[in-house]
Amino acid sequence: MTQKLNLLIKNEPDLNGALVGISIRSASNGMLLYDHFGDIRLRPASNMKLLTSAVALSVLGEKHRFQTDLYTDGVIEQNTLKGDLFLKGKGDPTLLKSDLKQMAKELQKSGIKKIDGNLVGDPTWFDDTPYPIDMPWSDETYYYGAPISALTMSPNKDYDAGSFIVDVTPHKKIGEKAKIKITPSYKKMKIINQTKIVPKNEKKKVEIERRHAKNIVFVKGTIPINTKKTRETIAVWDPNLYALDQFKQVLRAQGIRLEGNVKKGVVPKHSKLLMDHDSIPLSDLLIPFMKLSNNGHAETLIKEMGKVQNGEGSWKKGLQVMRAELPKFGVNPDTMILRDGSGISHVDCIPANQLSYLLYSIQKEKWFPSYLQSLPVSGMNERMVGGSLRNRLKSPIVKGKVRAKTGTLTSVSSLSGYVETKSGQTLIFSILLNNMLDEEKGKKIEDKIVLLLANQ
Repeated sequence: MTQKLNLLIKNEPDLNGALVGISIRSASNGMLLYDHFGDIRLRPASNMKLLTSAVALSVLGEKHRFQTDLYTDGVIEQNTLKGDLFLKGKGDPTLLKSDLKQMAKELQKSGIKKIDGNLVGDPTWFDDTPYPIDMPWSDETYYYGAPISALTMSPNKDYDAGSFIVDVTPHKKIGEKAKIKITPSYKKMKIINQTKIVPKNEKKKVEIERRHAKNIVFVKGTIPINTKKTRETIAVWDPNLYALDQFKQVLRAQGIRLEGNVKKGVVPKHSKLLMDHDSIPLSDLLIPFMKLSNNGHAETLIKEMGKVQNGEGSWKKGLQVMRAELPKFGVNPDTMILRDGSGISHVDCIPANQLSYLLYSIQKEKWFPSYLQSLPVSGMNERMVGGSLRNRLKSPIVKGKVRAKTGTLTSVSSLSGYVETKSGQTLIFSILLNNMLDEEKGKKIEDKIVLLLANQ
């Protein structure tokens, strides 16, 4: 194996000038079987989530749920709530409009038809820093760079909290603008339509971008007639007001009139809890988190661990928890640079040998089955099974036999996980490719390495 791997690395022209960290271990005893710059710190991209999910399971537990509470500081008199209504978020990235609708239904069942006060959102469970320290502005437009908040909402069951879906559909007439629909509806999001329908033989080019620090989205480009719609998931600027706006909509739909304003604030100490809503457990959240490589989930978990363990929902306190927990798995955080939970930072650095050892040591944990189930599975078409590996490693020798986390940044590709070999053993691998001229070519190299391992 060693000779074959060395030749593969040596003969790959796309690795010229790149940094390559590879670590291979036995899953049964943790023995290091192959090491190529395995102790060199390299950018992990989304392989950082392997650490975040393990520590979250250890600290928070598989059954951990995020809560959203509804309070009032008023009283109900003759179908009127005389006072303010408070929606307090506690970090739930899975909160849907249907959940808010259920809350509104419960209010309606209690006899409330009017709120003689304000609708107030309380996001103070976490701090008010919306982005990890190294995230570039260019990521701010899209769902994977959505702001992190204790009060937020997702557009669907991918649970991309703090985002909404933009559908751009060609009009039936050349020269017209495309039809644009956003889900869920959000009147505070201004859409600037600069599209044009062109003949079918012309090139399709659609750009969707949200202006920095504004709820203004520009949709530009040419769309050939009769082509399929374009869909993009775009981040909102203020997830608190976004969630409140959706709650106001469902209140109105249930026949409850809001007399006051929608604003942010803090639940007063004397307020009464009207109801609460629990998220799905962490063991279930891990599926979209790891299969779809959800950055928002990773950063939310970092803040939640900081809140639960250190009393402050911040990156600083959450990363302190990470550093304190990792040695329990035989992993040395002093060999790493940890800046966030998702790996979106280009400053994050982890040695491949540390990642592979983490994957070995956590096998003994009672929550390991949930962890393993959350990893993408090679060549499996079902989105919530194959995840980011559903279109990779499809040959019979590896299809369904690799469970691993992918990672991609500009110039970075990574893949770390478990592979079942032809001889019946399980190998643990971590492949970190940095300074690639084309990170997509890195994925093909990773697949070659995993195929070589599977043939052992």
